[in-house]
Amino acid sequence: MRDVIRACHKVYEIKYHMCFVVKYRKDIFMKEKYAEHIKKIMLEIEKRYYISAETIGFDEDHVHILVQAAPRYSPSRVIQITKSITAREMFNEFPEIKKELWGGEFWGDGGYIATVGEGSNAGVIRNYIKKQGGKGEQLRLIDFAEP
Repeated sequence: MRDVIRACHKVYEIKYHMCFVVKYRKDIFMKEKYAEHIKKIMLEIEKRYYISAETIGFDEDHVHILVQAAPRYSPSRVIQITKSITAREMFNEFPEIKKELWGGEFWGDGGYIATVGEGSNAGVIRNYIKKQGGKGEQLRLIDFAEP
């Protein structure tokens, strides 16, 4: 039997592939410290919410995240929680980013989210996220748990 999560009076296995673009397509993830801080923020989100990041891949101006979330959250709420907390914490830790992103917003409007079934589909998404970065090379990858 696959690993399922037990919480919120339910047993579940709901995974999402999300992608967010930095406002104005700024290439801030070229700096390792920003990518590392996003990883720390995602670990903190996991402690407070029933949203846990499994894999994160960074390109210069966007991030792909494979998360598992509780059924209490709609896909749009998962995006809202993730984007708002990561943006707030990035601005708190690195106020210099506000100068690059003159509008005061970290992430661009919108984003991408899709459900991911475990099995071959999840493996394809994990590999896709791991290959993020320029010209087929991985820029930075954070794997929270091996499948």
